Amino acid sequence: MLALVFVLVISWVLSPFAAALSTNYYDHTCPEVESIITRVVKKAMMNDKTVPAALLRMHFHDCFIRSGGPSWNVPKGRKDGRISKATETVRLPDPTFNISQLQQSFSKRGLSLEDLVALSGGHTLGFAHCSSFQNRIHNFNSTHDVDPSLQPSFAASLRKVCPMHNKVRSAGSGLDSSAITFDNIYYKRIILGKSIFSSDEALSTATTTKALVSKFANSQEEFYTAFVKSMIKMSSISGSGKEIRLNCRVVN
Repeated sequence: MLALVFVLVISWVLSPFAAALSTNYYDHTCPEVESIITRVVKKAMMNDKTVPAALLRMHFHDCFIRSGGPSWNVPKGRKDGRISKATETVRLPDPTFNISQLQQSFSKRGLSLEDLVALSGGHTLGFAHCSSFQNRIHNFNSTHDVDPSLQPSFAASLRKVCPMHNKVRSAGSGLDSSAITFDNIYYKRIILGKSIFSSDEALSTATTTKALVSKFANSQEEFYTAFVKSMIKMSSISGSGKEIRLNCRVVN
């Protein structure tokens, strides 16, 4: 579950803002919605089934809290769309993105550089497979086999776990040294040259984002405050939803 957090968090950032969401949307129509969603999501994931993003938004909130993270009121009331396009997934930020690509991807959705850095903090949880950071530890460029921004001993440990011709499908690395605890260690590791993805390291390559990385590394409270603000902003992003599906797999 935690390995999916950031990828799915970012998958919400695909469409313009909507004004119909509310934190008390289900208070009268379905007051037990929180407990129902928790049961549905757990059952679906145990059976390796797809979980609708609207449910995941609320379940992730619960996961963040259980991992020691902050709490916030999740905007509710998002409608399901009547068309699903696989091509939409190519719009997700890639772990190999540089700072310009990241900024462009986020700004298209009305999100700022501070939102980018704060939401990237979701990488404090989860696990990354070798394929997602292979570009940094083998054949980095024509001059360096390994990304020179990586701390040498850390790079060596990643290369040991993920050799050039890795055949272990489950091989990889935790996204930070406390991958099951929601904290600000992710930012400290960026400063130390121990980030996993190229997109993580990219945050230290621009003046504004580098300052925010330092700010969040020095204060977990500042990170929590910014993360909650950006999560609420991002959770209010919606698409052209038309209905509430009776069966999550198909349109009504």
